[in-house]
This record gives sequence, C-alpha cells and structure tokens, in this order.
Amino acid sequence: MKSVLLIGLGRFGFHVAESLHRLGHEVMAVDSLEDKVNAVLPFVTGAKIGDSTSEAFLESLGARNFDVCFVTIGNDFQASLETTALLKEMGAKLVVARASREIQAKLLKRIGADEIVYPEKQLAHWTAVRFTSDHIQDFTELDSEHAMFEVFVPEQWVGRTLGTTDLRKKHQINMLAYRRNGKLMYNFGPEYVFKTEEAILVLGSHKDLHNVFRF
Repeated sequence: MKSVLLIGLGRFGFHVAESLHRLGHEVMAVDSLEDKVNAVLPFVTGAKIGDSTSEAFLESLGARNFDVCFVTIGNDFQASLETTALLKEMGAKLVVARASREIQAKLLKRIGADEIVYPEKQLAHWTAVRFTSDHIQDFTELDSEHAMFEVFVPEQWVGRTLGTTDLRKKHQINMLAYRRNGKLMYNFGPEYVFKTEEAILVLGSHKDLHNVFRF
C-alpha cells in the first residue's frame, strides 16, 4: 500500500482515484471545485478543496510525505505546471504529471516531473489497434519496441501443439498464458494444443508480433 496525493479530479483524475481505491492505496484527493471533491469521497482516504498553485496550501498537505504525487489537472495547463514545480521544490518523491501534447510533456519534464502520462494519446492508440484487428483482444506496450498481446489463436494453429509451432525459435515470440473460460492459465508446456475458443497472451517485439498476427 502506498500513500498518494492526487491533484485534479476531472474525468481522468476521478478514474485514477477509483483504480487506486481498488488497489488498496491511501489517497488524498485535491481539487479547487467542491462538487468534484464530493464526488470522489467514496474512493479516497481524505480530500481537500483548494488551489494547488498555492505554496501554503501544498505545504499544509505535507506533499513531501507522499510516496507518489499525481498531477492530473486537465483544463488548466498553467496550473499543472505551477503545481508540478511546487511539488518538486517541496521535495516530493515521485511526481507523475498528465500531458496531452509533446510540448506539454517537455515543459513538465523541464520543471521536474518524474514521469508523464498521456491518457488521450495512449487510449487513442489502444483503440486504433484493438478495433482494427481481427485477432487482438487487449495489449500493453512495455516500451517503444516491445508489447504483450492477448490474441485469438490464429486459424492455422488450431489443433497444433505449442511445441510444433515453436513460437520462440521461428517467430521470436514468447507465450506467457492462455485464457480459458475467462481465466488466465499459466501452467502449460510444449504439449499445449491451440484451440479456437481460447486466447493466448504473448510477448515480443512490435515487428515480430505484427508479422505473426497482422494487426
């Protein structure tokens, strides 16, 4: 469990609060609008109404004592910049800031943000890949060159064993699990037989995954 300071409770910040709650973290949520603070109360340990560009207000929260500080302000980039700068000046351990464009990310990095997230950009890429492919159910990019994909078993593999397809040697792809009746199964060997009703979780480079699954 970690202690989290979450500043900015728009739609993205609200969903971050919900996810942190499900993960069991302690969250202090902050926004300048009372209705947004009230809406997130069921999912947070504490909440404050205030101006995060105020040094005195952030000092009162004890920003340096949190394990992670999220700056998820979406409609006022100047406020996001000022808040991020103040958090770093106060000694915040890890500041994760939201950006919607590359120029915003560069500015946030320049003033000290440790990590940048692009919710719209990342979701747009996921949506484009997911819904223009006949195979892909879900995917997670690990870095600029590698990803994990959950894909339906290609028709030409059905009835064959993992050993005979030899994914690692022939395609440089690792199979990590398969999904049966909604559950991920990790215990399998070369004798596993590919089935039409199952999906598989695979890891590899974008290039190799594309060559095999044609997304």
